[in-house]
Amino acid sequence: MRAFAAAVSIAFALLSPVPSERPPVDERVEGPAPSERPPVDERVEGPVPSERPPVDERVEGWPQWGGPSRNFVAHTTIATSWPETGPRELWRRPLGDGFSSIVSDGTILFTMYRDGANDVVVALDASTGKTAWETKYEAPFDETCSQRLGPAPRAAPLIAGSRLITVSAGGLMNSFDLRTGEKQWAVPLVASSSDGKPCGFSSSPVAFGSTIITMAGGKGRGVVALDVATGRQVWASQDFANGYSSPILIDVEGRPELVAFTAGEVSGLDPVTGALEWSVPHPADYGVNVAMPVWGSDGLLFVSSAYNGGSRGLKVSRQGSSVKVEEKWAHKRVRIHFGNAVRIGDYVYTANGDFGAAPLVAVDVTTGDTLWRDRTVPRPSLIAVGKQLLALGEDGVLILATPAKEGLTVNGRAQVFSGTAWTAPALVGTTLVMRDRKEIVALQLKAGS
Repeated sequence: MRAFAAAVSIAFALLSPVPSERPPVDERVEGPAPSERPPVDERVEGPVPSERPPVDERVEGWPQWGGPSRNFVAHTTIATSWPETGPRELWRRPLGDGFSSIVSDGTILFTMYRDGANDVVVALDASTGKTAWETKYEAPFDETCSQRLGPAPRAAPLIAGSRLITVSAGGLMNSFDLRTGEKQWAVPLVASSSDGKPCGFSSSPVAFGSTIITMAGGKGRGVVALDVATGRQVWASQDFANGYSSPILIDVEGRPELVAFTAGEVSGLDPVTGALEWSVPHPADYGVNVAMPVWGSDGLLFVSSAYNGGSRGLKVSRQGSSVKVEEKWAHKRVRIHFGNAVRIGDYVYTANGDFGAAPLVAVDVTTGDTLWRDRTVPRPSLIAVGKQLLALGEDGVLILATPAKEGLTVNGRAQVFSGTAWTAPALVGTTLVMRDRKEIVALQLKAGS
């Protein structure tokens, strides 16, 4: 069980108990009246740029978990090698405890940290790291995980139009004004304590049309969609127990499909109605399915987890009005504990292993064959940029590398953090932004910088 806790908590996980006598989600939309704010809503406002550059001059943002396409693939150009000193550091500053990843609209960065019994949502100027605004609010979390990571937020925020959506470790979803940090509404995602997870809610929500979709867990509420403007429930679907993964939207021959990787299965739902279209069992011990699935334009879906979960490749296609899913391969030689995987061409790259060093591996997604293992950085979090990989190891070492069928060529290396780094980085234009549990840092990766 100790091993289990280490994994799950590392995975930034689920929900704390919420009183079971609370009314259904669609009756529990909370938000401050225009003229008054809750006492716990302490907003510290700093300078916000009064004029933002025109859209055509703004760099590509990182609006959600996994970036613009929600697959940790960045659409930019960076240097192909670094000097011995590493890439240029733009700024570094303290940040409170948290695992929440960083998102950005291109000029402002957003993330979360913990301050006592409260979560804090913070907006930082991407060029300087200076605080634009902060909003603090109560976010209860009763952790029962045997490896105590504390109540620090796990899930990444989501930029949805002019709103910033966040989720606490206890499963409290909030909406904030993107420019000012004013709290707009709050909805507890967990209907009862039995639907929670011991190590904290980690599912990062996804936007679809005018809704926000996330896993919730519980009878009839495995996956829910909420109205982005009000937080009111639009639909709820299935009895899935909550895992630790985040949903993705894929295009299956011209129609959108929501993929949800829950505690015991990976499933496809209609994102408009929540109707179940297919489901494939993928059991893991303790329901620890964490890593977000990886989708390819060839219709192949890669799914992986640790704790005896293993990996599988699924071919997803449409047959008339229905969806066909064919398992192409499955094995337990590759097991993603937590973190992320990226796909370049026919190969998926990820950290492999429940515990220990968890080396970087290359997997042929068409066959499931493991091509190689590389121990340059332990348990790396990844971003793909063209044919290059940015890999941040849990030891705080960042590398720039070129992966190929034959192996990995390292083109740059830098020691970024002295502590454990488990949070996936974000690439905003050519600025790489990373955090651990104490600091946040920005590096310039532009060629010639």
